Amino acid sequence: MSDWIIYSIGFLAQILFSSRLIIQWITSEKTKRVVTPTLFWTLSLIASFLLFIYGYLRDDFAIMLGQTLTYFIYIRNLQLQNQWKKIPVILRYILLFMPLFVGIFYFNNNRIDVNIFFKNEDIPFWLLALGIVSQIIFTLRFVYQWLYSEKHKNSTLPFGFWALSLIGSLLILTYAIFRKDPVLFVGHILGTVIYIRNLILLKNQNAKIA
Repeated sequence: MSDWIIYSIGFLAQILFSSRLIIQWITSEKTKRVVTPTLFWTLSLIASFLLFIYGYLRDDFAIMLGQTLTYFIYIRNLQLQNQWKKIPVILRYILLFMPLFVGIFYFNNNRIDVNIFFKNEDIPFWLLALGIVSQIIFTLRFVYQWLYSEKHKNSTLPFGFWALSLIGSLLILTYAIFRKDPVLFVGHILGTVIYIRNLILLKNQNAKIA
């Protein structure tokens, strides 16, 4: 597959990821508090699937790992907001089982090769390790958010989510620079700014409550 198609998939995913953050940011600015619109999770789910495909096409295990860990958390948040059942049944099944189908398809066609992901000449081991650590930290924000939301029975984005987002994003930016990956770099530049702004909004919000 040509590079322009691969990068197009990656940039489309990042555009959707950035759009969700911009929508969340604008909504939060209007209310002067951090809020989580349903569209945030819908765009997250679509973008996550596209970025998973991009990671596979780039033989980048770190990207694939990050998206695999968060995909179903996005679905769970749509369920918590009572929006999941509003999606047509056929589309719900496609979203639920498509990642599994992709994995089975590539496995049966001998496209999955561990050596490609872990012994890629374009990604030395130290850089792969940085990418994996970055994605794990970036993913932990959604694990934290998920546990927090389950505890409070309400889909929300707490302070810890944005703090982990900022740390993970800065690490991924570092990875993107060494990996020479324009998709990751462009996507996380905007994200870093919004993460900082949300931390400021939450700090001001908590100060008013106190």
